[in-house]
Amino acid sequence: MAIATFSTYSFCCTRTEPARLTRFPSTHYSPHSQRLHSRVSITTRLNSSNSVSPADSNNNNNNRKYELHDGTSMQSRRSGSPVFVKLPEDSTWVGGKVRRRKAMAQSFKALVAAGVEGVVVEVWWGMVERESPGVYDWRGYVDLIALASSCGLKVRASLAFHQCGTGSGDPNWIPLPLWVLEEIDKDPDIAYSDRFGRRNMEYISLGCDILPVLRGRSPIQAYTDFMRNFRDTFRPFLGVIITGVQVGMGPAGELRYPLCPSQKLSWAWRSRELGEFQCYDKYMLASLNACAREFGMREWGNGGPIGAGNLMQDPEHTEFFRSNDGSWNTAYGSFFLQWYSGMLLLHGERICRETETIFRGTRVNTSAKVGGIHWHYGTQSHPSELTAGYYNTSTRDGYLPIARMFGRYGFTICCSCFDMRDVDEKPLNPLSSPEGYLRQLLLAARVCDIPLEGENSATSLDDTSFQQVLKMSKFYSDGLDKPSFSFNFVRMDKNMFEYHNWVRFTRFVRQMSDGNIFRSKLDFRGGIRLSSTFDASRVVGMAFAYC
Repeated sequence: MAIATFSTYSFCCTRTEPARLTRFPSTHYSPHSQRLHSRVSITTRLNSSNSVSPADSNNNNNNRKYELHDGTSMQSRRSGSPVFVKLPEDSTWVGGKVRRRKAMAQSFKALVAAGVEGVVVEVWWGMVERESPGVYDWRGYVDLIALASSCGLKVRASLAFHQCGTGSGDPNWIPLPLWVLEEIDKDPDIAYSDRFGRRNMEYISLGCDILPVLRGRSPIQAYTDFMRNFRDTFRPFLGVIITGVQVGMGPAGELRYPLCPSQKLSWAWRSRELGEFQCYDKYMLASLNACAREFGMREWGNGGPIGAGNLMQDPEHTEFFRSNDGSWNTAYGSFFLQWYSGMLLLHGERICRETETIFRGTRVNTSAKVGGIHWHYGTQSHPSELTAGYYNTSTRDGYLPIARMFGRYGFTICCSCFDMRDVDEKPLNPLSSPEGYLRQLLLAARVCDIPLEGENSATSLDDTSFQQVLKMSKFYSDGLDKPSFSFNFVRMDKNMFEYHNWVRFTRFVRQMSDGNIFRSKLDFRGGIRLSSTFDASRVVGMAFAYC
């Protein structure tokens, strides 16, 4: 039974979408941003009176300046797909210092010599606005971005509003801001909750997006203030050195619910994880209850689906997810899943709207990430995608509405799984299909004429993984008049600079760039000059073991 009138309720923010498309239309893309050749000088005193700058921490060096360089001319830019490298999570310390600065500088020089376009820097909410609301400390990031620029690298800033790591014993542990955690202690429903009452502290529940639960501000206002202060602080970099800003929208920075703790998603047994619906905090329940009352079915507003099974259960043995007569495919299932996915879309739209307003006119590309939830893609109901908030089944395209939403605000879609092959995953889990998932998402991006950023799911430096990335990037780009594809390699570590790994990586960068980058001769403070005959693998000796 179809719920034909559901989309009339604006509170639920949903729309009936057509079934999955199966062919490519003719599309055209005009890039959002223009590359510039320039030189910029900025002081490190920041713009906001509530910000802490390097100048504030060193009164004897208040006039300190950085010289920023755009390392290559427009004529020498590649015609292929640029490669960026994501930096380690702990690239900066709390207190405003770049970790292992000398090793970082040498690593940056090696990346430039290899033909890498730039680096991805995660800017953690829990570090910048750590102690008090509205007090921002950007010192470490100013130094890190200036260091990357001085070596000839571009920067993509990933604004991370989520937790990093699993706890205080994790070396990469970065919690939410301390003052936010204090508010969660007072009101635990600010955090997501599943049907068992288990709280997930990775990201604030989207159920309270516009409610003043953070000392008089809503979460959306807190994210907006953070982005605005970032823009004002780094304005001289924007469009010149900082060419992209990715905005976090959920756990692991992805637009999704925390179907399970993020660290589980990389474990070998993740393929059997159904996930849990995260709709049991009081704010999500209030929204569900109001929507059910407006729909005329009060009993549907008391919680998530009954019979969704246990986390590790076979979906065919559950009342909700089983293929033939599962309640996901009933009037109730349609109601709940449209509400659940609609709340996620509304959350994404709120952040997109604020982001577009803040960065309008800065010439930076804005992007957001979609989670690579693929381990039940071969089933009818796609249970792990449903619990993540993607209403994607064998009869409904759940990614097209997301692509359309991003397209309305000029966003680029970022997604992972570019290195994953079905032939490797199916022996572990016959229901998994990372290639099937990725093709569907790439098709949605093409239909909506949206640029794409690809990522690898695991730090694998073997030729098979690199060739898979090339294959899937070609799947997206083939046939487009002006395709816009770039790749973020996740992530830089000491293994990357081991000789054989480095040779494979530099060969991959050349293949992504069509070899054109080596036509240019780069000259910057590091003293490296490249020509078309330069073997980038030789520069590995310059990079310190990054550990």
